[in-house]
Amino acid sequence: MFTSIENFIQEWDTVSAGTRQLLEELTDASLSQSVGDGFRTLGRLAWHLTCSPQEMLVRTGLSLPAPGDEHAVPASAAEIAAAYARTAREVAEAVRGQWTDANLAQSSDMYGEQWPNGLTLRAVIQHEVHHRGQMTVLMRQAGLRVPGLYGPSREEWTAIGMEPPVV
Repeated sequence: MFTSIENFIQEWDTVSAGTRQLLEELTDASLSQSVGDGFRTLGRLAWHLTCSPQEMLVRTGLSLPAPGDEHAVPASAAEIAAAYARTAREVAEAVRGQWTDANLAQSSDMYGEQWPNGLTLRAVIQHEVHHRGQMTVLMRQAGLRVPGLYGPSREEWTAIGMEPPVV
């Protein structure tokens, strides 16, 4: 749980930068990649990451514009990446501009439960990281380059002059 706006902003900046890296690797053709029928596509996951911070944070009383219709996934990977970049910036601006550290201890209704706002901010980040993991698997299946977000990806080991780990 966050108890400081600045601690959240620092972590959000890092996490959202990583998400932007992933989204910038997507192609229009890759958006339809899924593990099978009835599962979210890569495009749906990317759009979900674009829309969900606003959906979650307006429940706390923050004022944030919706990036678009959450049910209508854009057909353009570039459009999704641009919308996410706006959302990430707007989240940081809203938290910094509309709250003080004291607001983080206040509770809001989150899906029928009372969560301190600092916990909701933590959940926004963990939710994003969770879905990024799903996206990297689909990106591999789609033949896309996967950037190393918490260490080198397979392709990046070679680029830094090292052998990839043995599998």
